[in-house]
Amino acid sequence: MTRQDLVVLDISNIATVRDLHALLAQTLHFPDWYGPNWDAFWDVIIGLVPMPRRLQLVGWNGFAERFPRDALIMQKCLRELAEEYPANASEVDYL
Repeated sequence: MTRQDLVVLDISNIATVRDLHALLAQTLHFPDWYGPNWDAFWDVIIGLVPMPRRLQLVGWNGFAERFPRDALIMQKCLRELAEEYPANASEVDYL
């Protein structure tokens, strides 16, 4: 699978963290065995799927207000991906 230039995820209406993981899995083409948790998210993004060059997370502030812990974990994963695996990292816009 080739790396996409841009993926836009509208997370403004995410009602549960499980919904977020389902959206991530579907949009970023995670494997069928993906489990809806942050450890699995990390395992997938470090090299099992090509992350887009740019990832736009629309509705970020509302998501972060509703799910502050998960928002921090997701940001940490994406930041560490850029630090440890820059060739597979996305430039992330928190919109």
